[in-house]
Amino acid sequence: MLNKSAILSIFIALGVVLGGFSGWFFGSSMAAVGWLGELFLNALKMLIVPLVVSSMVVGVAGLGDIRKMGHTGFATLVYFSITTGISVLIGIVLVVTIQPGIGVDASGLGIPERIQEKGLIGLSDLVLSFVSKNIVQSMAEMDLLPIILFSLLFGGACTTIGEKGQLVIRFFQGVNEVILILVHMVMYFAPIGIFALVASRLGQAGGGEAFYSEITKVFSYMLTVILALLIHGLLILPLILNFFAKRNPLEYVKNMAQALLTAFSTASSAATLPVTIDCVQNRNKISPQSTLFVCPVGATVNMDGTALYEAVAVVFIAQSIGFPLGLTELILIFITATLAGVGAAAIPEAGLVTMVIVLNAVGLPLEGIGLLLAVDWFLDRCRTTVNVWGDSVGAAVIDRVEHLKSS
Repeated sequence: MLNKSAILSIFIALGVVLGGFSGWFFGSSMAAVGWLGELFLNALKMLIVPLVVSSMVVGVAGLGDIRKMGHTGFATLVYFSITTGISVLIGIVLVVTIQPGIGVDASGLGIPERIQEKGLIGLSDLVLSFVSKNIVQSMAEMDLLPIILFSLLFGGACTTIGEKGQLVIRFFQGVNEVILILVHMVMYFAPIGIFALVASRLGQAGGGEAFYSEITKVFSYMLTVILALLIHGLLILPLILNFFAKRNPLEYVKNMAQALLTAFSTASSAATLPVTIDCVQNRNKISPQSTLFVCPVGATVNMDGTALYEAVAVVFIAQSIGFPLGLTELILIFITATLAGVGAAAIPEAGLVTMVIVLNAVGLPLEGIGLLLAVDWFLDRCRTTVNVWGDSVGAAVIDRVEHLKSS
């Protein structure tokens, strides 16, 4: 007998399939249902800021001794840095081996308008994005990185002022529980919203014929990215989950189905965060302390799929314009893609920003991005799904590490 969660997951999966079918065959006419997808996406986004603030405060407070926050935070960042580095390495090895850019015509490309203003963004801008001069403005603009930093400090400070601090923590515990109830309510609308998101986005791309013609131009590139994402998502992360968290990967991924399907349809780790937390904590039974600490941090700094994609894209662009890349350049791409993937979440269109940074690091022209934009919306969904899967695995691993440390 299927429970409500399993039934909802099936309907969400049907929404993805029917949305893809409708967008493919009915094309631009499916833009008419786009408002339903926007409504669903806005409902999820509406919950992000209160969820992040309450979950981080509760998560930090649940660690008890404030010194544990440093240990847990360090372990979380080290884990995410390692998995991001592994994903980038997989991408570089595959793109160098397959060489999808050889034979691609990159002549006559200009710098896309949406890229031009991003050319001046550097690593210093990413560091500055950690701290906001106006936390209310950051909340209004959903800049998660400064919100998380503020919530970490706020939660840690609450544990130092005795009973008054406990009153504040209990308030945020209540807020967190209420937000998760609202997540359940929003998810009943998910099959319709996800259908509309997928159908309208494919319709905006011109439908099946237009999308197919774009695929044929960069098919080897898409194949390389997707193959690398599959290796990382279906091999590396499940092995980590099995060996380090001692969890059954098949059971774990089944319980994450709603979050992964939502990630694919919304192409946003942040918008998926409420669903991610619900699946990790309530379906996979990861402790609230680990879930509420790791998942918001992961949605902000863990970009396994995005960093992998950036590395593949940059090497592809170099191959397409005949720019030779030696070992030094490949190492620079590895380092830059890994670091940029960790810090770009507070910047709008983070994937484009990190690609600009990596291209600038190795002296490649920004015009090459024009080769990728037509299919980027689809690959964005694929890499976001891997990002969310990586967040959920990270929560299980950190939970196991903290359990072993305390036992």
